[in-house]
Amino acid sequence: MPCNILLISIKPEYANKIFEEKTKQVELRRVRTRVKTGDIVVVYASSPKKTFLGFFEVNFVVEKEASKNDLKEFWKQVKDHAGIKRKEFYKYYEGASVAVGIFLINAKKFEQPIELHRLKDKISYLRPPQSYRYLNETEYKTIMLLGGENLSTMANN
Repeated sequence: MPCNILLISIKPEYANKIFEEKTKQVELRRVRTRVKTGDIVVVYASSPKKTFLGFFEVNFVVEKEASKNDLKEFWKQVKDHAGIKRKEFYKYYEGASVAVGIFLINAKKFEQPIELHRLKDKISYLRPPQSYRYLNETEYKTIMLLGGENLSTMANN
């Protein structure tokens, strides 16, 4: 099992760019996380979808201060991989103190995406986060199984 398993909420349009269009290879955040290369990120598509869509592996993480110069440099690094336009990028980081890019690989959509109400039957206390939260091993395994993943083939994760 990976060291950190992060559950993040993403707007449906951006989740779609990860799992369907395959045009988004970096997830932008305004808050630091503890994820590093090899960790797993489970993706929850927020309202109106309210569905756990899949997961990806962290390739590497880039962190910058959200100063004007650092954001300019960061934009050059992520513009072809972030799935957003320049104007949206700068608006997103307005007022932020840090800019984080989680570069992803091996994105996999669940065979059976999990609607929130279905997960609540198994893990009643689990609430999708506004930004992110870490999952424990039991939560992770439950989500993977509900999504149709074969845990025996994931033993090396």
